[in-house]
Amino acid sequence: MRTTLDLTVSQDQNAVDALAGASDLPKQRIKDAMTKGACWWTVKGKQVRLRKAKREVKAGTRLQLFYDDAVLARKPEPAELLEDLGRYSVWFKPHGMLAQGSRWGDHCSLLRWAETSLKRPCFLIHRLDADAAGLMLIAHDTRAAGALSQLFSGRSVTKVYQARVTGLLEAKDQIVDAPVDGKAAVSHITTLAPDEDQQTTLVEIRIETGRKHQIRRHLSGIGHPIVGDRLYGKAAPGPLQLLARLLEFECPIFRRRVLLQVPEARLLE
Repeated sequence: MRTTLDLTVSQDQNAVDALAGASDLPKQRIKDAMTKGACWWTVKGKQVRLRKAKREVKAGTRLQLFYDDAVLARKPEPAELLEDLGRYSVWFKPHGMLAQGSRWGDHCSLLRWAETSLKRPCFLIHRLDADAAGLMLIAHDTRAAGALSQLFSGRSVTKVYQARVTGLLEAKDQIVDAPVDGKAAVSHITTLAPDEDQQTTLVEIRIETGRKHQIRRHLSGIGHPIVGDRLYGKAAPGPLQLLARLLEFECPIFRRRVLLQVPEARLLE
C-alpha cells in the first residue's frame, strides 16, 4: 500500500489524530510511519520530519505523510561504527542501506542509524550507492561537516574501491575516462585476482572524480559489469559486489594525515 497525505490542520490536536482523521490508516501504522521518518511538518517555513505522534500541532499547521508499507517494512543489515573521533565518526555501511533517507522514511539510512546510535547531531558528508557497501564518514557539528564536505568536493580524498566483475579482466592502472552525464570522470582499474572457474575478476578501482554510478558505468562500459549490477549488468542472487574499502586524506579537523580502511573480514573475496 502506498499513499500520501497533505493536509492543513483545522484545529489544535495531536499529529496522529489529525493524520488518522484524514485517512483510512490505523493509528498504530501512522505512529510507526512517523517514527521511521515518513511524516513531515512545516516549522518556520522549513519542512522537517515529525516523529512524535502525540506532538500537539496548531490549527493551520501543514502535515504530510508519505506512507509505503513496503518501504517501512525494510530491515537492512545494521551499520557498524568503526571509529568515533568525536567531531566525526567512521562507519561501515552495509549493502542495501541508504546514505540518507527519502520523504518515504529514513529508518534504512546510515544517517538515521548514526543519530539513534550516538544520540547526537549527525551530518552527511559524502554519499555511497545504496547497493554498494563500505566506508562512510558522518560529521557531528556543522563546522566539521563543512570542512570535510569541502575536502570531498575538492577531490582531495584518495578513494579506493574493490569490485568483482564479470569475465576475466587483465588491467594494471588502466585508465577509463568516459564522461558520466556529460561531466569528466576518471577511474583507475587494477586486477587483483582472476577466477577462471567462475569467470570473474576481483579488481581495485581508484577514482579521481565521484560521479553518480561512475564505477558501475565505467566497468560496464569496458565490457566487465560488476557482479550483481542490476542497472548496468545482470541481476544476481547476492548483493552488488562493490565495496568502498579505503579513504585517505589530510584531516582539516585534527591537522594530520588519516588513513581509513575496511576491516579485513569485510573485504570482497
